[in-house]
Amino acid sequence: MEADNMAGGKEPRRLPVWACIPLFIVILFILLGFYGTLARGCLSLMPGGVEACQPGVMGYIILEASMLLAVFTAALPMLRLERRPFSDLGLSLRGHVKGLWYGFLMAILLYLSGFGISLVLGEIEVTGFQFEPLELLGSWVFFLLVALFEEILMRGYILGRLLHTTMNKFAALFVSAALFAFMHIFNPEIAFLPMLNLFLAGVLLGASYLYTHNLCFPISLHLFWNWIQGPILGYQVSGNNFTTSVLTLRMPEENVLNGGAFGFEGSLICTILMIVCTILIVWWGEKQEAISLAAPRSC
Repeated sequence: MEADNMAGGKEPRRLPVWACIPLFIVILFILLGFYGTLARGCLSLMPGGVEACQPGVMGYIILEASMLLAVFTAALPMLRLERRPFSDLGLSLRGHVKGLWYGFLMAILLYLSGFGISLVLGEIEVTGFQFEPLELLGSWVFFLLVALFEEILMRGYILGRLLHTTMNKFAALFVSAALFAFMHIFNPEIAFLPMLNLFLAGVLLGASYLYTHNLCFPISLHLFWNWIQGPILGYQVSGNNFTTSVLTLRMPEENVLNGGAFGFEGSLICTILMIVCTILIVWWGEKQEAISLAAPRSC
């Protein structure tokens, strides 16, 4: 029998990773279609119908909420099938609230550096300013739903499942980051450097999860990364333009330094900053692990 004895009992058999992740993705796609159809049905009942509502912030919020519902509905039976607790998704706030602040601060640091360097180099110019608080709040809610959906999917479930195998934790991180980049392959203006940066973004967002098994930091970083990039600074967000922005930008020339039509995520400046931030997170995580291992254990 291939069961390990643990505390006088037997650890239950689990589905192998090569089976559970594809099964989870198949279930997720079915549910995305189902809930997406319901969401579009709701939109069609609004004044003006689906064509009038979908491009607006409220339409995007409803559609993204249906995607978040789909990932939860797909994850719950899979966790039960694998005999894993719901806490394995890493959504607990207890002891991890500071991760929300750290994610916000890292997003601020990334854009203070990246946007500042781009301005100094003359790669972007600010040509306008407008402040629409309701639109800004709506875009924040939308990008919160985006962050929740993508982090629960890619880090909470997929990376979390890979970390339950004998796979090296960094190999698991790279696999999940590659899948994260692949899910954006049909985004507008996609090219080699944006794909590389999306892979690096997956590594950056997942790095802290290797050590905390919690999503507070990556959700916060993901949320504020997108929100500051698009609705505030005026960049495209992964090639998309979802809402109006506080600043209006002009690029004298579209190139690898400013990211062109893909936005800041398509820039070489972004590449360098994400590598530096990932190294800092891994350095912190390895240091914490070393301290934990060196600490005396009570009997």
